[in-house]
Amino acid sequence: MSNRAYEEELLAAIYDDDNPDGPDHDYFRELALELSATRITDLGCGTGILTATVTEPGRTVVGIDPAAAMLERAAARPGGDAVEWRLGTSALIEPDSSDLIVMSGNVAMHILGDAWTATLRDISRGLRRGGVLAFEARNPLAQAWRNWNRPAQIRETAAGSLREKTTTSEPDDEGIITMDSVNEFRDADQVISVSQRLQFRTFETLRDDLSAAGMRVRDSWQNWDRTPFTGSADEPLMIIEAVNADDLHT
Repeated sequence: MSNRAYEEELLAAIYDDDNPDGPDHDYFRELALELSATRITDLGCGTGILTATVTEPGRTVVGIDPAAAMLERAAARPGGDAVEWRLGTSALIEPDSSDLIVMSGNVAMHILGDAWTATLRDISRGLRRGGVLAFEARNPLAQAWRNWNRPAQIRETAAGSLREKTTTSEPDDEGIITMDSVNEFRDADQVISVSQRLQFRTFETLRDDLSAAGMRVRDSWQNWDRTPFTGSADEPLMIIEAVNADDLHT
């Protein structure tokens, strides 16, 4: 099995329909306006469904993703020519380059171990004075992984008829779950098996990881309407806004 799910063209082709524009994207767009951000980096931008919508005259937007199949779709989408697309990881974030760095669509949960530590350090270096990192993660207390098991079922997609099945493990000692999926694209006569690992981190762990990278939590929300996150199990989402420690005045 591959753990690089979105390297596959057929999976990239159905990504936008499975992850449409919505209140999460509205939140990121509004934040960019509030910050008067002129330089935005979308880390783990995927097909650019959000990235292309934050472009405007006088604003520089960079989209970074490790999957070439996703970036091909990003560059071809309406507005894609206004974005600088980069194939790779957070190492491509230039120092002092961004007023806003975004990780949307649970990107943060896909970055594990030493790569997570390196990513936060790259982001910290990449933020300009007053810059903000914004991302979401799942609250492990809500145990969302238990709802991610799916028996085999068939649905119609942008890539034709798809028969899919998903099996999800319980978290290990580090909060990492393994999600195995079998995707049978019936019209294309192709089966793509994917194994993904995602890490559930507590709010306290995220706070400490950010601190180790020189950042501090500025705000935390339980939903895209910016209701403050309180840490209870009935709050499945954690939306974090962080700044470099030198920028946080108390």
